[in-house]
Amino acid sequence: MPDAFLVILGIIIVAIVVFSVILTFVPLGLWISALAAGVKIGIFNLIGMRLRRVIPSRIVNPLIKATKAGLDISVDKLEAHYLAGGNVDRVVNALIAAQRANIPLEFERAAAIDLAGRDVLQAVQMSVNPKVIETPKVSAVAKDGIEVIVKARVTVRANIDRLVGGAGEETILARVGEGIVTTVGSSISHKEVLENPDSISQTVLNKSLHSGTAFEILSIDIADVDVGRNIGAQLQTDQAEADKRVSQAKAEERRAMAVAREQEMRAAVQEMRAKVVEAEAEVPKAMAAALREGKLGVMDYYNMRNLIADTQMRDAISRMGNETPSTDDPDKK
Repeated sequence: MPDAFLVILGIIIVAIVVFSVILTFVPLGLWISALAAGVKIGIFNLIGMRLRRVIPSRIVNPLIKATKAGLDISVDKLEAHYLAGGNVDRVVNALIAAQRANIPLEFERAAAIDLAGRDVLQAVQMSVNPKVIETPKVSAVAKDGIEVIVKARVTVRANIDRLVGGAGEETILARVGEGIVTTVGSSISHKEVLENPDSISQTVLNKSLHSGTAFEILSIDIADVDVGRNIGAQLQTDQAEADKRVSQAKAEERRAMAVAREQEMRAAVQEMRAKVVEAEAEVPKAMAAALREGKLGVMDYYNMRNLIADTQMRDAISRMGNETPSTDDPDKK
């Protein structure tokens, strides 16, 4: 009798263990929830998901949500999107939101947008509720040289048809900034921009800046316009300073050349003086040789000395006559 009881107890334990393993591998509770929600999915499909390493709850729960919302989506499409690395729950939420907002959106396009790395649910929400993007401060210079600093708010709406392959918000901001710079730069005076800031919005909107992007620009509103520096005057000042430095450099070059020429002339004069001194040193020798050889008489020599002395005297007298009396000389007071 005790042996029979132990056998029965062992069978019960084994059955419980086997049943627990089956419940772990077979999502029986999830299958019952799907049947209760009216989703037709077989238990073997759920077991097949386990074998394909697909979490059944990631497929069945969005499928229940889609069925309750009235969407006709097959299990195979959801499972294929999951295996491709997509977010099934987000795609289903986006489809439900698009249906409620009367936005035509098919499952294939929503899945492609999700696989492209964009938030398809956020895109649908932006289609219903446009987003406001605030640009950084854009600096531009009018023709009168005055800097104008503009800050704008761009209202955009997501274009679902261009979400795949379309440019993002950064491109919108760059194009709006380019349009602001072009508009301000073409203005004759910065006062025109301050008086009519809406001209910037109109000019930028007419350029179709949303072309090739994933958004549609609804409006561009100028939030703030400030007057900056006088760039024209600053440029003129910098140019004048540069011209001044160039002139100084050229003057310094001319001065250096003049100094070099002066030094060359001094060297030439010194060389000439040296030659004169050398020649004068040869005169006595030549005269002595002439006296010895009888080519020069004694009277001729004295006459020449008298002529030299007379010349020096006349030169000294002429110098004394050309000197200007100094007022500091006590003898002249």
